[in-house]
Amino acid sequence: MENRRIILIALLAVTVFFLYQAWQDDYGKQARQQAETGPAAEGAGQGVEVPDSPMAPAASGRAGSNPDVPTAVPSMRANSASVATRADEPMLEVETDVLSARISLRGGEIRRLELKDYPLSKDTPETPLPLLSDGAGQYAIFQSGLATAGDALASSETVYTAANSRYRLAEGANQVEVVLEHEREDGVVVSKTYRFGRGSYRVGLEHAVDNRGSADLTVSPYARFVRNEGLVGEVPKFVMLFLGVGFYENKPGTDKYRFVKTSLDDLEDEAFETRQVDGWISILQHYFVVAILPRAGTEGVYSARPGRDGRFVAQHVTAGVNVAAGAQERFVTDLYLGPRLQDGVKWVDAEGRIQEGSSLDAIADGLDYTIDYGILTPICEPLFWLLEKFHAFTGNWGVAIILLTLVVKALFYKLSEAQFRSMAKMKKFAPRIQDIKERYEGDRERMSKAMMDLYKKEGFNPLAGCWPLLVQFPVFIALYWVLLESVELRQADFMLWVNDLSAPDPYDVMPVLF
Repeated sequence: MENRRIILIALLAVTVFFLYQAWQDDYGKQARQQAETGPAAEGAGQGVEVPDSPMAPAASGRAGSNPDVPTAVPSMRANSASVATRADEPMLEVETDVLSARISLRGGEIRRLELKDYPLSKDTPETPLPLLSDGAGQYAIFQSGLATAGDALASSETVYTAANSRYRLAEGANQVEVVLEHEREDGVVVSKTYRFGRGSYRVGLEHAVDNRGSADLTVSPYARFVRNEGLVGEVPKFVMLFLGVGFYENKPGTDKYRFVKTSLDDLEDEAFETRQVDGWISILQHYFVVAILPRAGTEGVYSARPGRDGRFVAQHVTAGVNVAAGAQERFVTDLYLGPRLQDGVKWVDAEGRIQEGSSLDAIADGLDYTIDYGILTPICEPLFWLLEKFHAFTGNWGVAIILLTLVVKALFYKLSEAQFRSMAKMKKFAPRIQDIKERYEGDRERMSKAMMDLYKKEGFNPLAGCWPLLVQFPVFIALYWVLLESVELRQADFMLWVNDLSAPDPYDVMPVLF
């Protein structure tokens, strides 16, 4: 009777799960398609209208700062004239060994960024995954500029000029620079420089102001990602994926930082705005992250909020800095636009030299928290370390997973043995336990006493089979998260028909064998 009840509950749970999955396919997909073909998709490449950003923080205390002058950050509203020309606006093409990008001369925005080592899907290995894009249902772009009191010194409507239309990382060079310039009517010259490095997903961004005018300026650089909920690439079935903002927040009243995640769905109720020194802000999706990484010691306001047309904004605004008439000022911010790597991180430093690190933490403090294992991190990290060692030895992630599983099983062998022994005893005494239940039916006190006497006499603990399972459970859940979060397993071949370790078995052979 008990077994039948358990089987029925299991069947009911499986049925509910597949009903939910079917509902998501039928109705959730419709909702996403409607969003993709609605105003957000039709306006791909247009300015995004969001609520006006708040006042930027007061001056940072650097030499020349003016704490009495507030600085307003421009909203992303676009007038009708700019909207009409967005589709034909001039674009710059940038290519390195790992990235290809398209930068608009209007605003100097990164409107498309492709990861050359990460195909869009297993079926189209020649098509790189567009991490940033403003078309085909996905809207994810990067904007930056310079704000001043009452007006933008450089915004998404600023039209820049560039020396070339195509930039390619030269043979033997470590980085390629893309310099954009704009001279205002008041004589102020602003420039924006992107630096792309060899083997690097870190992109340098520098704004420069040459104040040739007659008045002092208080300038606040800002950087922001704008995106909708459209996902790109293959989305694993039966897996709940996180899509949202990751913020490295200074814990109030301390000098310590913590990683805070907010899904895009929750930003409507959990929008935030925080002023602090250091930290970073990012948008996370499965396997990948785009992040704004201000230089150490930078004070500014971090914020994230919903915009319009189903879009969301994650932004950093640096504290205002005074640029006197005749003076010049530079503002440097880094970006990370790529996979959430757990090893083998490369970037180019300020002197143009290639550097390597063992984790994303080498690029910015706390950036490896974007690989979020939660409370199981102390277990997950050693598991991935061992998995990586097995991969280095075998050259096959599937074989590495098998070896790791065998090692974990071997470590828990004695616990598993105790568990199975307990289960065998439970099966052996099942008839006698059932006899006690029938004999004392209606008298729970006498039934409990008779069972305790039986357990004492036979030296049998019915809970002995549970404790080993409880000890092993966190480890196997941690192993699941390691396999789910590791971009290294994305589209990785195993053998035979299993050619993507991040996707379900297409023929369900492995689950049946299990």
